[in-house]
Amino acid sequence: MGYVVSATWTAQPGQEDVVLDAIEKLTPASRQEPGNRFYQAYQDPSEPATFRLFEIYDDEAAYAAHGASEHFKQYALDQAIPVLASRERAFFETIG
Repeated sequence: MGYVVSATWTAQPGQEDVVLDAIEKLTPASRQEPGNRFYQAYQDPSEPATFRLFEIYDDEAAYAAHGASEHFKQYALDQAIPVLASRERAFFETIG
């Protein structure tokens, strides 16, 4: 089974470019993590402040390693998250 994370990041007004830049830098590094199976961010053009991230890891430990990585600290914790109006996460397991 895979450990699935569905995250929604909503940027504060005027901070959309900061969040987009962070996601563009975070994505390739996250995809290279040993326990990462899938990492895709997306944005609805009609809601430019809202960013969604869909991630699949081998297990919860691999997700924890992602959260402890230097690239997550640099681009998520230090760059994007401080300029978010809201941050939501939901966790699931794959079937089959």
